[in-house]
Amino acid sequence: MSTFSIRRNTLVAVAAAAVALTALAGCKDTTSAKGADPATASTSAAPVAGGFEPESALAEAEKTPYAATMKATTQVAGREAGTMSGRANLETMFTGRMEVRTAGAPVMWMETVTTADGNYVRDRSKAGSGWTKMPRSADNQASYAGYAKLLLATGPSAKKGMENQGGVPVYHLSGHLDIDQVASVDPRTHRSMKAKGVTGFDCDQWIDGQGRTVRFDQRMDMRGMPGANKVLFSEFGPVETFAVPTEG
Repeated sequence: MSTFSIRRNTLVAVAAAAVALTALAGCKDTTSAKGADPATASTSAAPVAGGFEPESALAEAEKTPYAATMKATTQVAGREAGTMSGRANLETMFTGRMEVRTAGAPVMWMETVTTADGNYVRDRSKAGSGWTKMPRSADNQASYAGYAKLLLATGPSAKKGMENQGGVPVYHLSGHLDIDQVASVDPRTHRSMKAKGVTGFDCDQWIDGQGRTVRFDQRMDMRGMPGANKVLFSEFGPVETFAVPTEG
């Protein structure tokens, strides 16, 4: 296997571990949060005055796609395994620009640009590395509003109420999702988890008054090791255009 293939597979693995991701898909498994790092586990917060109904907010997000800056952190056995950061369009065809870095050796630093017609990748750890076009995955289409609706469907216990995240009033949802539930809202993550023998994960999600996800946490076990993903979203705005990258 070539060095590029090894790095590409590592990129896919790290991205798969980072949620949500969203186009960046994949998770791990557990029916409990055992071994989860406290920093990524569900947080408690004082109640926030006023509030909104999450169902109404999510309906707004589903009909109004948006762009957001994202930062995802993945931990395995309590140690940071990698990060993913960038900007992307959500609740519509996924397009965006991301950087993925692993922690520890060998260090991997990859950049991806996903457009409507392809996925472009370059190795930032190598000076002068050019872009390589790869096919766009047909199921690279996660819906965070869809995840929130799945949590609501688990019952009243999912509704934890209003909290505050970074000065923003948000509604906190929490619960356990089985792997087959995920197929309808995030087919790529579903496929990735099934291939790893994952059966489900614990999930906490915070949405704002427009149904946009402000924070998304997962806690799981994969192949006997506890893992956690935490994704933060900020700088919301209208859908943006991500063009085919140049050498710059």
